[in-house]
Amino acid sequence: MRIHLTSVLVDDQAKALAFYTDVLGFVKKHDIPLGEHSWLTVVSPTDPDGVELVLEPDAHPAAKPFKAALVDDGIPFTAFAVDNVHTEYERLTRLGVVFTQPPTEMGPVTTAVFDDTCGNLIQIQHM
Repeated sequence: MRIHLTSVLVDDQAKALAFYTDVLGFVKKHDIPLGEHSWLTVVSPTDPDGVELVLEPDAHPAAKPFKAALVDDGIPFTAFAVDNVHTEYERLTRLGVVFTQPPTEMGPVTTAVFDDTCGNLIQIQHM
């Protein structure tokens, strides 16, 4: 068994696609129209056949309160691995990304948390 897909709930797929590709650096893999929304996935440019991140519409009634509760409590929805949190923090800050937690060493892991502009906090980390 292996992870093939994972999702992040977004309030606007077009805005999410722009942020996750133009700012974070992911690459669009699938964009299949399905009525009002799309089956929209992105992948790492270094692993185009790896795990796909679904930019999932947060249209379900439970999604928005769930996301708001996580943000209110400062809890990231998911985490992405980076080679160096400090370097990525500087790059993303220059691009206007708002961080709620600067790079912080926590034992063997360094983390930082940012707002993805789509209703989520996202953690980046390196060991």
